[in-house]
Amino acid sequence: MQSLCVFLLACEGEIPPFDAALFADTGWEPKQVYAQLDTARRIGARAGIPVLTVSNGNIRHDALKPESRFVTMPLFVKNPDGTRGMARRQCTGEYKIKPLKKAIRQILGYPHPMRVPRGVFVDQAIGISTDEFHRAKDSDVNYTRNIFPLIDLGLSRSDCLTLLCERGMGAVVKSSCIGCPYSGNSRLRFIRDTDPHAWADLVEFDKAIRHGSPRANANGKPLRGQFFIHRSLRPLDHVDLDATRSATDAEEDDPDGCSPFSCRSGPPTATP
Repeated sequence: MQSLCVFLLACEGEIPPFDAALFADTGWEPKQVYAQLDTARRIGARAGIPVLTVSNGNIRHDALKPESRFVTMPLFVKNPDGTRGMARRQCTGEYKIKPLKKAIRQILGYPHPMRVPRGVFVDQAIGISTDEFHRAKDSDVNYTRNIFPLIDLGLSRSDCLTLLCERGMGAVVKSSCIGCPYSGNSRLRFIRDTDPHAWADLVEFDKAIRHGSPRANANGKPLRGQFFIHRSLRPLDHVDLDATRSATDAEEDDPDGCSPFSCRSGPPTATP
């Protein structure tokens, strides 16, 4: 929601225009997110702001192919003693931050491994609103300078929603992998009820990762325990997603989506 709001403000001239808007695609987003991306491209084309997709592969395919690298998703782990753990979160760094940094270097004209000269940088606008200002961080590289237009304008999340509704775009779907373990029951119900194909795909993925990464297993490093998408440590198709409807608890609540530089869930991620 906030990222789209920043983009619209630039397209409408409320803030300085962008040279480009970048979307880091993990290859496994809800169909509604891709529809929103198409809408953004049309709006951007009229305003002279290209919307570019960057990618470091398909996270679902990579997770299940023995020959592919396995980037740890924050999957829930049922330990041998029955306790619950969680795998490390590497996906944000690998599938969001790395391709964005690569694209920025190319825009600047200094692709890796070229050194970006001191003083050469881009302003990188990030969609963080005033009610989550604590997530606003400086860039960890010299060739980007993070700026936060929503905070500068004093806009909250509800302000962003109002702006989008005024433009007929109130039903914005959060950008996040279909198989993100941080999804609450409400988001899982949304996938189940609006996209049966994606739901069947997610249920199959949940079964496929039960005993760990195919690559790790092939290399003689089996998982000590079992992986699950759902925090209940039950197969996804055995979970009663409707039991918590309208409740306010950890199983029902969703994070705000997968923002590359301000993931709302789990410990911070870092990349070289």
